[in-house]
Amino acid sequence: MDIILLERVAKLGQMGEVVSVKEGYARNFLLPQGKALRVNAANMARFEAEKAQMEARNLESKKEADALAAKLDGQKFIIIRSASDAGSLYGSVTTRDAADAATEAGFTVDKKQVVLQGAIKELGLHDVSVILHPEVEATITLNVARSVEEAELQEAGKSIAELAAEEEAAAEFEIQELFDDIGAAASDDEELAESAGVETADEPAADDSDDD
Repeated sequence: MDIILLERVAKLGQMGEVVSVKEGYARNFLLPQGKALRVNAANMARFEAEKAQMEARNLESKKEADALAAKLDGQKFIIIRSASDAGSLYGSVTTRDAADAATEAGFTVDKKQVVLQGAIKELGLHDVSVILHPEVEATITLNVARSVEEAELQEAGKSIAELAAEEEAAAEFEIQELFDDIGAAASDDEELAESAGVETADEPAADDSDDD
């Protein structure tokens, strides 16, 4: 199907360009969202008549998007989720989760603007694209962790594997300290028993002879 683009569409073209796309893509996405018109005499005439206004609106919305992108780009948001010790999430982080995290931080982001490169199913830091305008994109980072403390450690550059190794080492150290304390206590008891035995042996025997 031939269409005329009413705005820039990634991998298709710029506003005003006539391109050919699959009919399903046009019917289900481009046409209903007002991103394009079918190519015919009436629509071409409509576009030419409204082109100046479209370009003005596009420029204004792009300026607004640029201003938001300057503040949003590079921002990091913490998302708390349950996960296994290996770091696998019980579920996944969605575009809505990303949009909600940004909105809670004071940014106006819709889930439709969030683009995930793949399903987020692991703890860690994940870069996510936010399409603020057909010509403006920002990148945010989702810090997915089981707690705020864990998120801070991840922010410092520690991976889940490193955190798990540290926790295991700490647990082993505590166990070793416990065994050392038990061993020291047992040694003290033995020394005390030995000391008591020596003192008893050194005591003078009672004189049972009569004074007579």
